[in-house]
Amino acid sequence: MASSLATGACLPADWGANAILHPSRRPVAVRPDLAFEDLSFANGEVNLKGWIFRTTAPRRGWIVYLHGIADNRQSAIGFAHRFVPQGYDVLAYDGRAHGESTGAAVTYGVLEKRDLLSALDAAHVDRAVLFGCSLGASVALQAAPLDSRIAGVVAQSPFTDLRSIVFERKPWIATRGEAEQALALAGKRGGFDVDEASVLRAAPRITVPVLLIHGANDRETSPTHSQRIFDALVGPKELLLVPGAGHNDTLAASETWQRIETWLERLHGVPRYDRAAP
Repeated sequence: MASSLATGACLPADWGANAILHPSRRPVAVRPDLAFEDLSFANGEVNLKGWIFRTTAPRRGWIVYLHGIADNRQSAIGFAHRFVPQGYDVLAYDGRAHGESTGAAVTYGVLEKRDLLSALDAAHVDRAVLFGCSLGASVALQAAPLDSRIAGVVAQSPFTDLRSIVFERKPWIATRGEAEQALALAGKRGGFDVDEASVLRAAPRITVPVLLIHGANDRETSPTHSQRIFDALVGPKELLLVPGAGHNDTLAASETWQRIETWLERLHGVPRYDRAAP
C-alpha cells in the first residue's frame, strides 16, 4: 500500500509525515491502445485527469477503476480490455497527488472519496461498480455509503485504516512514539483527520454488495485487514483469500477473474440491503 514507508530506521516525524503524504508520483507514459475519451474534472482546488472507455457491446453499466498508491490510471488499460467487450463502460482516473492529477498530498480516502463522487458527476455515471486496488480499494469502500449510484464494490487488498497500517510497518522505520508523531504531523500538514481514513468506520454503513479479495501470503498488508473489514460489513459480502498470492499478484490467476465475473453476474440480481427491512 505505501512503499514509501518500507525503508529507514528511527527517522524523525518530519520524514515519516512526508513518507505518508507524498508517495512516488509515477508519470502516465502509456496511452491506451483501445478507443478512449479524455476526462478532466475538479474537486475544489484539485484537478484530476482520467479516461473513459465506452463499450460497443450491449451495455451492462459502469465500472470505475481506482488504482493503488504510487500508481496511475494506465494500470486500467488491461482492465478495460477485459471489461469493455463484456458491455461495461470503464472510468479510470489518477488519484490526487498521482499521475497527471494535482493535489499536494494523499489522504488515504478522507478527501479521495469526495474526488470519486466528483468523477461520477463528471462522467455522468448513473450506476457503477467500483473496482479498487490496495489504496483504491480502501477509497472505494469509504465512498460506498455516500452515493446511491454506487451499486457494489470489488476491493482488492484493502487496508482497514491508516493508523493500523502505519503502526504495522513502524518496526522498520520508527518507534511507536515516532509513528504517532508522524501521523499527527501528516494530518496537520495534509489538512485531514488521520482517524477518518478508515474503512472500519464506513463498514457499518455500506449497504451494497462487496467482494473482498486478498492474497493469503500478503506481507505488505496482512489479509487480516480484509478479514476485519468482512466482519464489520453488514450488507451482502464475500471474502476471497487467494492461496499463495502476495499484495500485487492476487489478480494473476484466471480463477480469481472467474470469481469476479461470476460475482458481477450475480450483482444484477442482488437487491440493495436495507437495514430497516424486517
